[in-house]
Amino acid sequence: MHNLDPRFFPPSNTRTHEVCGPGADVFAFTLAARLRGDVMWVRERWEPSQINPDGFVEFIDSASLTLCNTKDQTETLAVAEEALRSGVISLVVMQLTKPLGLTAGRRLQLAARDGKSTGLSIIPEGMGSNAAETRWHCAPVFDPRFSSQDSTLQKWELIKNKSGTLGVWYVRWDPASRRLIMVSPAGE
Repeated sequence: MHNLDPRFFPPSNTRTHEVCGPGADVFAFTLAARLRGDVMWVRERWEPSQINPDGFVEFIDSASLTLCNTKDQTETLAVAEEALRSGVISLVVMQLTKPLGLTAGRRLQLAARDGKSTGLSIIPEGMGSNAAETRWHCAPVFDPRFSSQDSTLQKWELIKNKSGTLGVWYVRWDPASRRLIMVSPAGE
């Protein structure tokens, strides 16, 4: 077992990225742990699912997480843009429910660059913006070889990358070392 290739994870700082799939929250918190700074999580208040910061203490201190509920996606994007541009937030996570236009996506990229921060949009599967630097699909994997150790095995697929290289990795979070470990698929 070894660490995920640093050319791919964490994704480029000063850029915005996208993640989809049932493992998107784990990806977001793993990224937050790697960046080691304050995190703002922005979502529309009508969304039925909510995160409990105490459920992710293996990744980050809940005191470093700010949850922000907005009235709609327009407000979500405005809050995220300001947080990215501020320069005091390491990671801004946005839960998006509608497609992101190129102009809005470009504004987020510029804000991340100006604030030297990272943006991550959690998007529904099949949705994405041309402005995103990378797009990941993340899902938990059941593998009996690891079920006795923990239940954090994930399959992360880099499905869009403006740098050109795509890939698939099987990873798990190691809470003791607070790092991401790459795991070989069965039979390798």
